[in-house]
Amino acid sequence: MKKELNSLGLNKSPSDTKVVVAMSGGVDSSTVAGILKKEGYQILGVTLKLYDDGKDVAKSKQCCSGQDIMDAKRVAHKLDIEHKILYYQSKFKEGVIDNFVDSYLKGETPIPCVQCNKTVKFNDLFIEAKNLNADALVTGHYVKSITNNNITEMYRAVDETRDQSYFLFNTTREQLNYLRFPLGKYYKKETREIARELELNVSEKPDSQDICFVPNGDYVSVIEKFRPDSFKKGNIRNLENKVIGVHDGIVNFTIGQRKGIKVSDKIPLYVIDIIPDKNEIVVGAKEDLLKKKIKLKDINLLSEKKYFDKDIYVKIRSTGRLIKSRLNLSNNFGELTLFENEYGISPGQACVFYSKDNLGFKVLGGGWIAKN
Repeated sequence: MKKELNSLGLNKSPSDTKVVVAMSGGVDSSTVAGILKKEGYQILGVTLKLYDDGKDVAKSKQCCSGQDIMDAKRVAHKLDIEHKILYYQSKFKEGVIDNFVDSYLKGETPIPCVQCNKTVKFNDLFIEAKNLNADALVTGHYVKSITNNNITEMYRAVDETRDQSYFLFNTTREQLNYLRFPLGKYYKKETREIARELELNVSEKPDSQDICFVPNGDYVSVIEKFRPDSFKKGNIRNLENKVIGVHDGIVNFTIGQRKGIKVSDKIPLYVIDIIPDKNEIVVGAKEDLLKKKIKLKDINLLSEKKYFDKDIYVKIRSTGRLIKSRLNLSNNFGELTLFENEYGISPGQACVFYSKDNLGFKVLGGGWIAKN
């Protein structure tokens, strides 16, 4: 007689299933731990200390700060589960912060949360969970995972306002088959309700809003701290190649930016391009930001190439809409044709691929937007 799959899609009873739950100290991961504890799983909660936070960081609404570690420990105590802290500051500095700073210096707009998932969370923590002989690594991300025949597919969450699939496109197939995301079927308000029912101290805790190592969203101060020599004056040119102003460092600008250019014209000016080799900013009108073709690099596929023989949907910023497109693949590079115009597409951002089926929007993979 075939054994029935448990709620994580594994062919074992919950009591025989050991899982590592990544506990950030927020309501989402805490609730996941509570749900699985109630279902009878063997749980080890793991919290990562990723950076040495100062007073400014600790006061802001971020994840992985000192207060968050204490909250995770309290939740683990409340649920009567084992809990451990892993000290990954050096790994995080090398894999995420250095990449973040370098990306801005190259005229890009980085997404450190994707790098964090790719390196520290779904690489180092993945290895740690495997070494602990866990059957699965579980997180509080809002994505839907569906497992059949030991193959896990990732879909957009039921709560599209909370969907985090954009940030997880760079997982490997091996990692995805090992990961589980129980919150994909819940709306955020339901998660908080469950947390209240479980009497967790974080049930009303505000969501993290900032990048964890960027206090109050001030990314320029982070670059100044690690690369103080990065702020060199340079020319601001228009699309006719005429110098119309001077900037105080290209790291102060992103594609599509309007405020802070400090150059006036008869029409509103936007940052159209950033040229790091010349230390120059190029500005123009809003319509000059329109694009229908995007070059992609370092593409990571979570599906077979046959999915790209037809039109797909893409998301080119975390808060963006899904846009119907056609992708031409060549090894791990690609050229994307959008079926609708889009403004302010910036190198360094991610482009995530989706297909639609009867279960929702499935993540096919993604890549990084390159300079055209």
